[in-house]
Amino acid sequence: MAGAITHDPLPTAEGRQGGPLIVTEDAELLDDLLRLCAAAGARPEVHHGIPERRDSWEAAPLVLVGDDAALRVRGASRRRGVVLVGRDQDDSGVWRRAVEIGADHVLMLPDGEQWLVDRIADVAEGIGRPALTVGVLGGRGGAGASTLACALALTSARQGRRTLLVDADPLGGGLDVLLGGEAAEGLRWPAFAASRGRVGGGALEESLPELHALRVLSWDRGDAVTIPPRAVRAVLAAARRRGGAVVVDLPRRIDDGVAEVLSQLDVGILVVPGDLRAIAAAGRVASAAGMVLRDLRVAVRRPFAPGLDGREVARLLDLPLVGEVPEEPSPLDGGPPPGSVARGPLTRFCTAFWERIPVEGGGV
Repeated sequence: MAGAITHDPLPTAEGRQGGPLIVTEDAELLDDLLRLCAAAGARPEVHHGIPERRDSWEAAPLVLVGDDAALRVRGASRRRGVVLVGRDQDDSGVWRRAVEIGADHVLMLPDGEQWLVDRIADVAEGIGRPALTVGVLGGRGGAGASTLACALALTSARQGRRTLLVDADPLGGGLDVLLGGEAAEGLRWPAFAASRGRVGGGALEESLPELHALRVLSWDRGDAVTIPPRAVRAVLAAARRRGGAVVVDLPRRIDDGVAEVLSQLDVGILVVPGDLRAIAAAGRVASAAGMVLRDLRVAVRRPFAPGLDGREVARLLDLPLVGEVPEEPSPLDGGPPPGSVARGPLTRFCTAFWERIPVEGGGV
């Protein structure tokens, strides 16, 4: 069990942080906390009471106070990031003791173990603001969603932002191919099919191919592999913890894995060609995606059928308009990757998008 006492979140900086501070004399509880720290890849500092060095208490990214030590730390300076850890699920007095020491959370073992491992791993990894996560899906086949996803990611990376491009469509041919990096070394989706629980953000980033100053999670050229929703959840959560921007190329069909991605998006862009048949197909996609995705907008691809423009398409779909996507030669026809021409029309479109939706907390 884990309960929260509301405070502002503990600020963290980019990069590796120190391990948590543990305060307890309970040998059994200490063994459990040390085990959980090891599972999270963190090395803690252990004390029986308030540390003699004041900065040990104040500078630790996370403080785990055993319920046995609550009385001994009542005189410590108030700070954020304190967790009171106990074992007695029926002890109603634990909440009073938590308030007395200024704890953010009350956690009972063993029920709260996974929550605590995730929290320890977050502070050890130096988690700041999560990445702004943008999903792109086509209103119909051939709408140009993959092209726009690649262009958005390349533009983001060119602006000096940490950027990850995720290919969530196993039947799409692979975004690494679109970027000219199908032979690049690094892991693809099938390597993460068995992922469950927490995936380290730094380890994920370092394991993926780096193409055009961004990281790419795509598919290999083997047989199709089904990625369970829990693995999709773990991988995308790890990607978001690294900050910057995550761009996801989505298929039009909404299965459990795609629904998991949609639930983690900040913004979705539905790419719709400017003709009536495409609008009709896009309406069905928008209806299905909108059941999960909170913020869905439309980008209309030129050219337009007579009587149509971007505003009219957005009105017919009842979605906010991102803009009109300009035409650009396909890289599969011998051109450069989409969005790689710094002053090209597609790059200008993507630059305007990132300016309207700034990414906070992203690092290089």
